[in-house]
Amino acid sequence: MRLNLQRGENMSITFNDRVAIVTGAGGGLGRCHALDLASRGATVIVNDLGGNVDGSDDGSSSAAEMVVEEIKAAGGKAMANGASVTDPDQVKAMVEEVMDKYGRIDILVNNAGILRDKSFSKVEDQDFRMVLEVHLMGSVNCTKAVWEIMKEQNYGRIVMTSSSSGLYGNFGQTNYGSAKMGVVGLMNTLKLEGAKYNVKCNTLAPLAGTRMTESLMPEEVIDQIKPDFVTPAVTYMVSEDAPTGVIIAAGAGVFTRVMIHETKGVYLGTGDEMTAEGIEANWDQISDMTDATLCYQGGDQTTKAFTLIQESKK
Repeated sequence: MRLNLQRGENMSITFNDRVAIVTGAGGGLGRCHALDLASRGATVIVNDLGGNVDGSDDGSSSAAEMVVEEIKAAGGKAMANGASVTDPDQVKAMVEEVMDKYGRIDILVNNAGILRDKSFSKVEDQDFRMVLEVHLMGSVNCTKAVWEIMKEQNYGRIVMTSSSSGLYGNFGQTNYGSAKMGVVGLMNTLKLEGAKYNVKCNTLAPLAGTRMTESLMPEEVIDQIKPDFVTPAVTYMVSEDAPTGVIIAAGAGVFTRVMIHETKGVYLGTGDEMTAEGIEANWDQISDMTDATLCYQGGDQTTKAFTLIQESKK
């Protein structure tokens, strides 16, 4: 993605006077997110530890600095930061630095990530935990650090980064998939807790050829799934009129909404028919998506169950 600050007059979504933090923004998806936000007027904190794909530290923050220079050269505003999202103290220091310099934080894009792929039989406990630390706890650490700020200013837009590996599974990625589904659960509750403070939280499920995925796909496929083709979803989800609590899958110019539905189900009662055999006998009806509903919060499931019970007794 090339930064083009001259196209602003053609944009209806802008971020003038907004301050955004994008983690893992030294390359790939994060870089594209940072460039697009900057092109639309945001001041962008380009956070990147400078580590390798597996999370090992290469001791360099040059990637973040290069993105900052790219933004500034085009007339945008940006600042580099090398905090590790796994270290709450470093994250807190980053947020304090941003607040001291700019006085507000409007947008957080949790994008930092690593890969340590192995089948479940072979993955080491340390590798499992490290992936959880970066993807899930990294998102928790960064979100926690800006949460009260966003509540107090009555404005905030947060994006989590999930994956099809978390939503649907992918061989050799039990650690990654667990972390990526974890951020969906995090979003589902934050959308509720932030609602009255105008703090919105959404999730991206990207399909993109990045440093993390380039070794997993052939070159001709990588060319069709450039990070540039994902970023519009993030830009929309952090805009002023964004929805909240949604998952957008994006890649190759295709954008879809992922929604978790629950079937109407079957009431077996609490007597002799409430058995495993009863479930087996009614499995087709239990699985029927005809009258499936979308639950916005956990209590909706309880309401739905008791509604079915009442209907069954009529």
